Amino acid sequence: MSDFSGLSALPRLRFAVAGLAILALAAPAHAAPPAKDGRTEAPIAFLYDHTSDAVLFAKQPDLPSPPASMATLMTTELTFRALEAGSLQETDTFRISEDAWRRGGAPSRGSAMFAKLNSQVAVSDLLRGMVVQSGSDAAITLAAGIAGSEPAFAEQMNARAQELGLTRSRFRNATGLPDPEQVMTARDISRLASHLIRAYPARYAMFAEPEFSWNKITQRNRNPLLADYPGADGLKTGFTADSGFGLVGSAKRDGRRLIVVLNGLESAKARAEEARKLLDWGFSAFETKRLFEAGETVAEARVFGGTSRHVPLAADAAVDVLTPKNDDARVIARVVYDGPLTAPVRKGDRVGVLRVWRGEMLSVETPLRAAETVDEGGLGRRAVDGALELVGDWFHQVVARI
Repeated sequence: MSDFSGLSALPRLRFAVAGLAILALAAPAHAAPPAKDGRTEAPIAFLYDHTSDAVLFAKQPDLPSPPASMATLMTTELTFRALEAGSLQETDTFRISEDAWRRGGAPSRGSAMFAKLNSQVAVSDLLRGMVVQSGSDAAITLAAGIAGSEPAFAEQMNARAQELGLTRSRFRNATGLPDPEQVMTARDISRLASHLIRAYPARYAMFAEPEFSWNKITQRNRNPLLADYPGADGLKTGFTADSGFGLVGSAKRDGRRLIVVLNGLESAKARAEEARKLLDWGFSAFETKRLFEAGETVAEARVFGGTSRHVPLAADAAVDVLTPKNDDARVIARVVYDGPLTAPVRKGDRVGVLRVWRGEMLSVETPLRAAETVDEGGLGRRAVDGALELVGDWFHQVVARI
């Protein structure tokens, strides 16, 4: 694994001239600390710019904790996915079992759709019962209807979580009801919310529906941001005695979309206030700095046995970093790849990753691809490269013994 950053990387990784700008991207020395309204009372918090793929604020973002009803985002994802694939139709109906009714319905005294025992409910209504009303009876019914049972559905949730890169999340049920083995991190919740927005733009609109009526009972959407935060259009709240009050919310303003995740707060009021405060700070306190244009050479990777000893690396899209307007934290980039690469290397091959830190926080992570093709070199070139590699290995072994 090759891992190069800062000035120390330059002897081994030949940055393009533009790449050197990364090292200089810092605010003036007299800049003040980050704005105080970027702080939050929430023990767990994460603020993410969905538009530019940048982390703006992180407080214990990778701490696994009980997600409560925010876990139903994964239940929603699997349901949306089945609808998009055609294996499930919105008009399909599932029966409200005694288990769903007793554990998640009216007898549970928790968040419920209040569907009647043994009634047949369409998938489209169950989705709204879960998304808008936070109904556990709806979530259990969808899980059993799709996978045959809720435990089988939980297995699908875990498999899908791995596919989506939610590496620190574990699911044991479809509802978020307390289970000591069911946890999510704020970063994973944000990543899942961002995926729902990108992958299912039409269906995502359901998260903004203000209310839903079922069984002659109308319930308001539990997301407090929808009522009074400009541009808010999702996603989910959560509460159990173990998790405290949590929220994952999203809002758009001036062409930007932010996603905020909070957990562990002591009241619904604090949850709403802290979410608004972080979103306000995220929308007002940052400015965009472009590091690389789409297709611009970011770095050059070493190639073994090729017609060229280096291949330029570039990102698929422009690489931007958001920095607080009054922040003096340095912006540092690091390119990581498995190298040296072995020829042939084809244009468009994913070679490595560019990671950009703002201070100590990883702000941007984006894949890098080969910008040119490097064909396999002749026998002479391969022999020379092999000798150089052998000498390099011998040198590192000698150094390791000193």
